[in-house]
Amino acid sequence: QVQLVEFGGGLVQSGGSLRLSCAASGRTFSNYFMAWFRQAPGKEREFVAAISRSGGTTYYADSVKGRFTISRDNAKNTVLLQMNSLKPEDTAVHYCAAARRLTYYSYRSDDYDYWGQGTQVTVSS
Repeated sequence: QVQLVEFGGGLVQSGGSLRLSCAASGRTFSNYFMAWFRQAPGKEREFVAAISRSGGTTYYADSVKGRFTISRDNAKNTVLLQMNSLKPEDTAVHYCAAARRLTYYSYRSDDYDYWGQGTQVTVSS
C-alpha cells in the first residue's frame, strides 16, 4: 500500500509555470506506475501524464504535450509535474495516482489503485 500527498498548487497568471510534487510513503515506490490526473468543476477527471516504474518512459495527454513534464525520483519516493505555459483551461484540482499492476500506461482513472487528496491549480487570464 502507498499513501500519496501532493504539494505545489496555487494561483498563477496565464503563461506562467508551476511545479507539482507528490510524495509517496512506503518502501516499494518503484513498483508503482505513477500518473497525474485533474478534475475541473463540473467535468470528469481526466488523464494528464504518466511515467513508468523506472522513469524511462513518459506519456502525456494531447492537451498538455510540449508544456508539461512528468518525472520521478525513486530514491526520494517523489513524482513531479512541471507545468509551463499554463492556460486558464488548466485550472483544476490535480491528483497524483499510483497503479500497482499496470504494465503500460492507462488514461483510465479506474486502473489506478491509490490517490492523493489533490492540489488546486488556478490559472488566471
